[in-house]
Amino acid sequence: MITTTHPTALSATPTTTDTIPAQHGYSKVNGINMYYEIYGEGQPLVLVHGGGSTIQSNFETIIPMLAQSRKIIAVELESHGRTGDRPKELTFEQDADDVAALLKNLKIEKADFLGFSNGGTTTMQIAIRHPEIVNKIILGSALCKRDGVPPPFWGFMEHATLDNMPQELKTAYLKVNPDPAGLKRMHDKDASRMVHFKDIPDEQIKSITAPTLIIIGDKDLITPEHAVYMQRLIKNSELAIIPCGHGEYLGIKISPTSDGKEAAYVVPMMEKFLNKTN
Repeated sequence: MITTTHPTALSATPTTTDTIPAQHGYSKVNGINMYYEIYGEGQPLVLVHGGGSTIQSNFETIIPMLAQSRKIIAVELESHGRTGDRPKELTFEQDADDVAALLKNLKIEKADFLGFSNGGTTTMQIAIRHPEIVNKIILGSALCKRDGVPPPFWGFMEHATLDNMPQELKTAYLKVNPDPAGLKRMHDKDASRMVHFKDIPDEQIKSITAPTLIIIGDKDLITPEHAVYMQRLIKNSELAIIPCGHGEYLGIKISPTSDGKEAAYVVPMMEKFLNKTN
């Protein structure tokens, strides 16, 4: 079941920018109502956000760029933003199944995918579990092994509290869903998922046949060694290391000193990859 608001009903008022029209709605997906937004026309490109995030907090900068030549389908995953919640733990596998079911509801048989951070790990699971719906994938700061981040990360996650969640992410959540209890539930579920994260087996990673672009920042949470390891496991893959921090290459401003200008040259690079014929 899909409930969609079209640009005419919105008086062409976009939901993330003041320059492009959007559709937005909810779809019944595996027992939850999943929120999505659609921009532009052309080959479908699905955007999958990171942990603790919303569509806007991760992709507001790049959506207008990508929508000039693509049909952008941006989703909010279980417990995040405007999407519903299940009374159980989050898993990357369930998120992958939810995205696949949403595309079926939207009658999209095949698409390209761009996943960032946790969304990159979800995108890997989409390529592993649902290869028939995948053209190409872009993995932004994706994690597939526990040793892909510095060891202190795991201790931090074990003691994570809502108080030390980045204020920008808390503000973004409450802007679209003014529910403090929902915010805490999302945080706690995301933290628990990371504490219990298990390595994706090499054989599953090697099974990814979709052309793949792996992107990280040289000052990323994900280590360069991990990105190289992934690139060697995924047969048809390329690797780009951008001089920036976690997500700044997507225009995400993660610190007072970041300006997100890296997106101006990273987006054309992603488009070149997506448009390349193999």
